[in-house]
Amino acid sequence: MKSFTTVRGIAALMDRANVDTDQIIPKQFLKRIERTGFGRFLFYDWRFDAQENPNPAFELNRPEYLGASILVAKDNFGCGSSREHAVWALDDFGIRCVIAPNFADIFYNNCFKNGVLPVALGREKTQELFDLLGRKPQEVTVDLHRQTVTADGFIAAFEIDPFRKECLLHGLDDIGLTLQWEDKIQAFESARQLAHNYR
Repeated sequence: MKSFTTVRGIAALMDRANVDTDQIIPKQFLKRIERTGFGRFLFYDWRFDAQENPNPAFELNRPEYLGASILVAKDNFGCGSSREHAVWALDDFGIRCVIAPNFADIFYNNCFKNGVLPVALGREKTQELFDLLGRKPQEVTVDLHRQTVTADGFIAAFEIDPFRKECLLHGLDDIGLTLQWEDKIQAFESARQLAHNYR
């Protein structure tokens, strides 16, 4: 898993509440067996028209948001089904951080397992950021060490579970955490084999 320390980049605004995982990555694209390549299908039904041409009205197709690494959205982002593919698609597209007032629980948990930082800023601060970026599109900095979101004329602190913070800072998913104990696991298995005369 990629570590997350600080991300400074273009922040795209998505002025929508209740963005569900079926819109983030529609179900017809879940047949892939790899964890990569989902970025091209991100928000597919919104990004493209019926002829598969880019929809100029969709937020992420706006030229000022080209290459965005931060997405700022509204309430209950990531609701719907529990598909982990939604986070894979965001990450593969280049979105390393999603800022919203709040998140659906399963999506929020999946972000931490896949190196994407979900920042719950609450409605007031999220709206303040929306208003600022709506007047003047600009880069935003998300600093996990300091737990801050900053832009020109904006600063907000966010809360994060200390364990999850450390995992993101060091790029540790569940497998990575387990592999930290690889020497002890191997020593236990070797001792067990000797004790029970396994071969």
